[in-house]
Amino acid sequence: MTISTTKSITKQAQKDVLELERKINDFRSGKIPEDRFKAFRLTRGVYGQRQLGVQMVRIKIPFGRLTTRQLVRIADISEKYTNGNLHATTRQNIQLHYVKVDDSPSLWADLEDVGLTLREACGNTVRNITGSAYAGIDPNEPFDISPYAQGMFEYFLRNPVCQDMGRKIKSAFSSSEQDSAYTYFHDFGFIPRIKDGEKGFKVVVGGGLGAQSLIAHTVYEFLPADRIIPFKEAALRVFDRYGEREKRMKARMKFLLDSKRGIGLEKFLELTEEEMKGLAVQTFEIDTDTIPQASPTDYIAEGEAVIDNHEEYQLWLKTNVFEQKQQGYFAVNIKPELGNIKAPEARILAELVDKYAADDIRVTVNQGFVLRYVRPENISHLYVALKKIRLAASGFDTIADITACPGTDTCNLGVTNSTGVAQQLESLIRKEYPHLITESDINIKISGCMNSCGQHMAASIGFHGSSIKHGPLVIPALQVVLGGGVDVQGRGFVAEKIIKLPTKRIPQALRLLLDDYQDGASGGSYFNDYVNSKGKHYFYDLLKPLADLTSVKDFEYVDWGHSENFIPEIGVGECAGVSYDMVGTIIGDSQEKLEFAEEAYNQCLWKESIYNAYTSLVVAAKALLLSEDIRCNTHIGILKDFDLHFIQQGKFTVAENFESYVLEINQQAPNQEFALEYLQRAQTFLEKVMAYRGVELEESEKVVVNNYYKA
Repeated sequence: MTISTTKSITKQAQKDVLELERKINDFRSGKIPEDRFKAFRLTRGVYGQRQLGVQMVRIKIPFGRLTTRQLVRIADISEKYTNGNLHATTRQNIQLHYVKVDDSPSLWADLEDVGLTLREACGNTVRNITGSAYAGIDPNEPFDISPYAQGMFEYFLRNPVCQDMGRKIKSAFSSSEQDSAYTYFHDFGFIPRIKDGEKGFKVVVGGGLGAQSLIAHTVYEFLPADRIIPFKEAALRVFDRYGEREKRMKARMKFLLDSKRGIGLEKFLELTEEEMKGLAVQTFEIDTDTIPQASPTDYIAEGEAVIDNHEEYQLWLKTNVFEQKQQGYFAVNIKPELGNIKAPEARILAELVDKYAADDIRVTVNQGFVLRYVRPENISHLYVALKKIRLAASGFDTIADITACPGTDTCNLGVTNSTGVAQQLESLIRKEYPHLITESDINIKISGCMNSCGQHMAASIGFHGSSIKHGPLVIPALQVVLGGGVDVQGRGFVAEKIIKLPTKRIPQALRLLLDDYQDGASGGSYFNDYVNSKGKHYFYDLLKPLADLTSVKDFEYVDWGHSENFIPEIGVGECAGVSYDMVGTIIGDSQEKLEFAEEAYNQCLWKESIYNAYTSLVVAAKALLLSEDIRCNTHIGILKDFDLHFIQQGKFTVAENFESYVLEINQQAPNQEFALEYLQRAQTFLEKVMAYRGVELEESEKVVVNNYYKA
């Protein structure tokens, strides 16, 4: 592929795109194994779908901010390379489905031309930095977090510390103490505060959803704004070195901070403080002018638009429109069904933004969009225009706005269909409980599996895909959870599991829950307060009759959106990296990291050179450990095991023990002198490893290690 010189693509992006194309060609020609190629493409946002031969491509959109030019480009790309659908996610990304892997380099180049990237959108990387969609216009915010989220995104993009971690890292910025960004279930969360006139953040770490959901720990009530990036970089280096890599389900930050399953919070913070010595900077000032100030349109419509249903319009005004902190301007929330917008509608939406709002669209964590700086005179005209493209549904972020991941529509990990049941429940609410559509304290979220891409564990009422064995057949089911989310004080709560029910009985389960709440709640109690007051066993007893399988009907063996009996078909997920087994391949990885280190050194990038050299040292040591069937599940474990099995047994010699030899990285500030010495150290060590492996192969035919390549 030749990247057009007319495209405004940075040299780094050009290198990324061409490297992806080269790796695809190497994979096609058999030069690299499938698993190694899979790990590579994941870190470039190319994710295997449930359907064979096509991929999902995830576009990384920091804190959900899009310009109209970018939205139009994504729409054009979706028609050129896919089925013409744009899917907004709970991570404020946009995903395109049914992409051929051979088209992904060209698709990526088209995105980079408008300032969008696929780099590190999937895989064991620092994922998209999310942020409150109302940042900059939130009446309750102490200051706009947008430039800080952007600065953090830019700092860690292509950063060597986060290219080969044991698992993914998710980060979020809330705009205020109300925590609309759900920082409490992120690996890193930042809530803005001002102390004595200085901007800073409350910092939380180690939260997470999924099968074992945990609330993040507060590590700083106030950390000055110029220290958040150095803190995160040091913490990532600790996670990279001490984090679990063999047991994938235990490889998240939340488990490392657990004193029983990891090193514990106190030790983690102690190691993070020690790691600061090896950073290039101790403070990092973020440019607050990096995000252009949104410019409201000058257009003012004459008179009111012709509204065909005033009751419907008033409901939309009440649930989808609010006044910004900027007096005289309004934000308009858009609720596309299941987060999906077709390309033609996306292009029209961009035109409407240019006409009626500011060129600053935000994707929301509940799969919607926010338009900003709408003049009051333009609101009715915007509504009419949105209605023509089916984007004027009321009930944004209320009980009638159900979040659902794609589930079995496209995801390998999906157990049951989440989109079909979401549509059924939304229809039920609008028909049977229209008076609740204005209820913003009850939300419903659905995931196709326990991994919580639909954020079900952060929902007032949540469901995740499951199944129930019943005789020779299997019934598609959903696990019901209650009581998750953020309360009015901004405190985060993880939902409690209640009961598993056949998925076709979920509409009736929702009726029971809502009827019980309306009958039993007093004094306008919040739904979650009501759930907490009654307790888990109360709701188990309420829903238990629906779990009775003595009279299962034939239709209950069929999942929503299907016509045939349910058969569990859970594939292998690609949310993380994969395992390699060939020692030679591992040594090749070490060589590649060394090449990155040399390239960075030649560009005077001392920090990048040093960290790539560090990774080369660890990976090379790992190769020899695995050649003797010694398991490798953490970087620190590799260093200690290499000392034990190679240095202490006289097979290898270094100036001191291997752990100290390598970990001088966190004792020296990055500079040219140390970068050169450390690079030469890695070069010498890799040469010795390759020589040792050559002798080993001459003496033994053992080439393949079982399945231990995880660290």
